[in-house]
Amino acid sequence: MKKQENNYFLKDFDGWNEIKKSVHARQDNFGVHEREIWWLSLGANIGVETDGKHNSFERPVLILRKFNRQMVWVLPTTSRGKNNRFYEKFSLGGREYFIILTQLRTVSTKRFVRKIGMMPKGDFKRIQQKTIEFIRKTKTRG
Repeated sequence: MKKQENNYFLKDFDGWNEIKKSVHARQDNFGVHEREIWWLSLGANIGVETDGKHNSFERPVLILRKFNRQMVWVLPTTSRGKNNRFYEKFSLGGREYFIILTQLRTVSTKRFVRKIGMMPKGDFKRIQQKTIEFIRKTKTRG
C-alpha cells in the first residue's frame, strides 16, 4: 500500500480509486448509532489526513454524531499509544485504542463495512467532552 521513497510515502491512489467505485455503489440506508465502532473504507487520503489501512483502505472509527441514515461524524482510531492532546484513550474488548481528535470528519454510511462493537457510555461521554474542549481550545494562527 505505501512505499517509502525519499522520506515521503507514495500512496496507492489508483488502487483506492478502484475500490472507491464499489464503495460508492453500496447501499447507505441502514441503521447505525452513536457510540458504535465500525470498520470504514476511509481510503487513501491527502497529506496528514488519516488513511485506511491495508489493501482494502479500511480503518476503525467511532460514530460521534449521527445526522441521518446516510451521514455521520466519525473519529478515526489507532492502536498506537499516543499520549498527547490530540489523542484520547479508550478500551474495547480488553484492548487499548486511541481516538484521533484532529481527524473529525463527515462520512457517508456507504463507507461502513462491518461493526466492531459499542463504546461504553462513560467513555463516549468523556470523548464527546474532550472533542468539545478540543474544538473550543483550538486557535488559528493568522
